[in-house]
Amino acid sequence: MLDSVGSPLTWVAFLVGILVLLAIDLGLFNRKPRRISMREALMWSCIWVLLSLAFNGWVWHAFGDEKALEFLSAYLIEKALSVDNIFVFIVLFRYMRVQQEYMHRILFAGILGALILRGIFILAGLALIEMFTFSLYLFGGFLVFTGLRLLFVREGGGDGEEAGQDNFVKRWAEKFFRVTKDFQGPRFFVTKDGKRYVTTLFVTLLMVETADVVFALDSIPAIFGISTDPFIVFTSNVCAVMGLRAMFFLLENVIDRFWLLKYGLGLVLSFVGVKMLLGVGYAPYVEPFHIPIGISLGVVSALIGGTIVLSLLFPPSHPPEAKS
Repeated sequence: MLDSVGSPLTWVAFLVGILVLLAIDLGLFNRKPRRISMREALMWSCIWVLLSLAFNGWVWHAFGDEKALEFLSAYLIEKALSVDNIFVFIVLFRYMRVQQEYMHRILFAGILGALILRGIFILAGLALIEMFTFSLYLFGGFLVFTGLRLLFVREGGGDGEEAGQDNFVKRWAEKFFRVTKDFQGPRFFVTKDGKRYVTTLFVTLLMVETADVVFALDSIPAIFGISTDPFIVFTSNVCAVMGLRAMFFLLENVIDRFWLLKYGLGLVLSFVGVKMLLGVGYAPYVEPFHIPIGISLGVVSALIGGTIVLSLLFPPSHPPEAKS
C-alpha cells in the first residue's frame, strides 16, 4: 500500500466535514431554484478558498511543510484546470438552453457525482501505480502529450464541436430512457400517465458528468505528479471541486477574457509530466531526479498567475462573441 499521512480518523473527519458543508449549502442557503448573483458567487468563492487554505494550514500543522506544499500545489493545479471545465459547462448550458435558476441544481448534483467518480479514479490510479511502476511513465507521457496539445493544437468548432460531442450523450439518453421534450422545473424525474420519465435537466446533468470524467483524466494524473499520498491527492481534489459551482457563476460572463490561460495550463501539464518522468528515471541511463516541491509550487503559480495577468493586460484583438 502507498504510504499516507491520513489515519482512519482523519479520513472520517474530513468526509463528515464535507457532507456537513454540502448539507448546509443545499438545505440552508439553496433550497429553492434561483439565480445566483455575482456578489453571492464572489462571497461563496472566497469562503471555499478560505476553507481550503484553512485546511491547508491544518495539514501544515499536523504533517509538516512538505505535505502542506504538496496539498497547495495539487489544489492550485486542480483549481486552474477547473476554469477550463467551467468553459465547457457554459457551452453545455447554452446548447441545452438551461435557465439560469436551474443551473445551480445541475452543478450541485454534478459535484456530488464528481466527488464519487474522482474518488474511484484516484483509488484506481494509485493502485495502478502501486502494482506497476511503469504506469508512472504512462501518466507522465500522457501529461506531456496533453500539455503540448494545448500549446500547439488549435481548438476549432466552438459550440459546434462541443455540441457534436455532447449530442452523443443526448442521443444515448434518448435511446435508453423516456425523455421529456422540455424542462419540468428543477426536477430530474417526472411521472406521466403512470410512466417514469427523465427530464431534459437530467440529460444535461449526464452531459456535465461526462465532461467532468474527461477532465478528470487530465487533472488526476497531474496531481499524481505532485503527490502519491492518497490523503493529499483526495483532499486537494475535493477542496478544489467544492468551489467549482461558485466559481462557475463568478466567471460565467468573463471567462472569455482569460484567453491565454490555456497556454499556461499546457505548460503546467507538461512541466508536471516531465517532473514525474524525471522522478522515475530510466535505469541505468538516467538516475531519478526529484524536483523539490517548493520549486514545483513556484513554477505552477508563476505559469497560472502569469497567463491570467497577461490575459487581462493584453485582451484578444477579436474578443469572442457570446454564443447562444
